[in-house]
Amino acid sequence: MPTFTALTTVTGKAAAEKLGDAMEHLDPEPTGIGVFEVEDDSGLWEVGGYFTESPDDTALTLLATAMGANPFVISELPETDWVVHVRRELAPVEAGRFFVYGAHDADKVPEGVEPLLIEAAMAFGTGHHGTTLGCLKALDRLAETGFQGQQVADIGCGTAVLAMAAARLWPIHVLASDIDEVAVEVARANASANGLEDRISCLEAAGFDHPDLRSARPFDLVFANILKGPLVALAPEMANHLRPGGYAILSGILNEQADDIIAVYAQVGINLVSRDEIVDWTTLTLSRELP
Repeated sequence: MPTFTALTTVTGKAAAEKLGDAMEHLDPEPTGIGVFEVEDDSGLWEVGGYFTESPDDTALTLLATAMGANPFVISELPETDWVVHVRRELAPVEAGRFFVYGAHDADKVPEGVEPLLIEAAMAFGTGHHGTTLGCLKALDRLAETGFQGQQVADIGCGTAVLAMAAARLWPIHVLASDIDEVAVEVARANASANGLEDRISCLEAAGFDHPDLRSARPFDLVFANILKGPLVALAPEMANHLRPGGYAILSGILNEQADDIIAVYAQVGINLVSRDEIVDWTTLTLSRELP
């Protein structure tokens, strides 16, 4: 069965969500609609619809004009077995001592690694993206220094791969939170698949806004692999939740955004320890200054 996409961009979250809602009334109607922030600090949001029938070009043109969006780009996708495709593309990833793999590659797990199983269909946070890979490498390096986490949180956890990595390193209970309900369910499924369901609590929360996170502070390690805007907004709360001398590993940061993040966190007493670039993305390891 052929699949069609119709994609556009518009400025601002409110306008993007309004456009996404309006697309639900198209005929033929889309089988799915996605609204995503473009990760370039431009303020643009991408709005896309997925169709099993060719979408109405005229209706989309009128909708884009009425909503102040750019013209839709319509594409027909080839028929693809996406599960097979994703499994082929998502080869295992090694990041220091960590080995991230899908169930289809269970026979490839080498000896002497910390294995992290992520279902292949759950592509976000598999370790292939420079942000997740950078966080895993930063965690591995931190552990090499002798650091041992006691209270650890993964904010914006996605698949919970970072929370699971911490739980593999240390015999602790880790809190993993995400603002998206589906991501929380994915995180729980992955924790269970790795036998870590009793040591990782998956919470639906924006930032630290959850009673379990507030009661567990101060943390000596916090992951936040999100985006520049949310990271900036999170800085004051990070200072309130991070133990003096504790570490924050931040990513979801384009290379050109890193200096801005470093400056914002320095203002709340959380200072740079190291920075790593993987292609277009930077991962920052910072530490809250001691009194």
